[in-house]
Amino acid sequence: MVVSPSTKDEVPYFDPQDPEFHRDPYPTYARLRSHRPIYWSEKMGMWVATRYGTCATLLKDPRLGRDAIPGIEHLHGPGAIQEPVFHFLWLSLLMRDPPDHTRLRGLVTKAFTARRVEAMRPRIRAIAHELLDTVAARGAMDIIHDFAHPLPVTVICDMLGIPEGDRGRFLGGAFINPRIVDPMPLARREIDQENNVVLELRGYFEHLFARRRCDPGDDLITALLHAEGEEGRLSEEEVFANIWLLLAAGHETTRNLIGNGLLALHRNPAQLQRLKDQPELMPNAVEELLRYDSPVQLGGRTALEEVDVGGMTVPRGGMVVMMLGAANRDPEPFTDPDRLDVGRSGATSLSFGGGIHFCLGAQLSRIETAIALDVLLHRFPCLELNDIDHPAWKPGISLRGLDVLPVHWS
Repeated sequence: MVVSPSTKDEVPYFDPQDPEFHRDPYPTYARLRSHRPIYWSEKMGMWVATRYGTCATLLKDPRLGRDAIPGIEHLHGPGAIQEPVFHFLWLSLLMRDPPDHTRLRGLVTKAFTARRVEAMRPRIRAIAHELLDTVAARGAMDIIHDFAHPLPVTVICDMLGIPEGDRGRFLGGAFINPRIVDPMPLARREIDQENNVVLELRGYFEHLFARRRCDPGDDLITALLHAEGEEGRLSEEEVFANIWLLLAAGHETTRNLIGNGLLALHRNPAQLQRLKDQPELMPNAVEELLRYDSPVQLGGRTALEEVDVGGMTVPRGGMVVMMLGAANRDPEPFTDPDRLDVGRSGATSLSFGGGIHFCLGAQLSRIETAIALDVLLHRFPCLELNDIDHPAWKPGISLRGLDVLPVHWS
């Protein structure tokens, strides 16, 4: 059926701005799955899907595209795509449909290879130890700012080939606002801030690109500048847009996964102890932590043609949000889904998306998180959270992560 004013729900099943939803979205997800698995959100002007099977299918449906322009202009008004922050977001492979996506992903994949990622394992472990060395004598730290943030930032800077002396701007964390991918509008001041950040980064990388053309290195920037396929090379704007994407996705997801995962383990001490006793479970535990409190909570698509979704007709140009966090707690594929089980087997979570837009950095994030938690649990086995009941969550609903997570150990 086509949703009309008379059939839209009056009950606010889903208010993305509700502080309680932000603190703990999972009761809302359970209510939606049970009563409105395909739900028209008046507040967002989008359809919301919450069941695993529906979300998994929609993520792979070629009738649903990822082109950012309709969504950006829906949220921010006509012409918003001309804003630098949205322009470069749109140029990245994250927001393009075939054939542009096919070309971009093919060229980026030539540079961001599985071999390059696997080769980073020793370096990731070394970085984790170096970060913990700096705080060991203090007996306390903020997991996010002292460990979960600088580890993936350092890794992606290594891979890109960003000089050591230039990394302060990235380690400071002021190069992305995760709310730019939220299905809620940014305030004008937020857009202005992000435009300034993007233009500053654009200027920095213009100079670095020129240096790499004269002095190539064994790094992703050099590889992207020289990647070539049947349809040619990436333009310099496309190289920048996708480096910006790699920087953002290369640290934000892992940072959130480490923080969310550590909080979940300490809230489930039996599972934490099980992981300490059986460290060989770590790769499986990372998959469960991805499912249990996903760092990526939703994925959006635009209907390229009229699509039937669970009995509702989404017209061409209509937008659908797949609530990945809700799908990951669906009891259909996951037995007792609200229980953390580091030994769980079976269905795979949807935390890294699906279809042609499956996250390019999924394996890197898994490796980083497994090594980070392994090193942390080995070095500080008596680590405790300062406040396990009232964690400080970052703003935004698309990407779920902690702002701070103070800990101590003896």
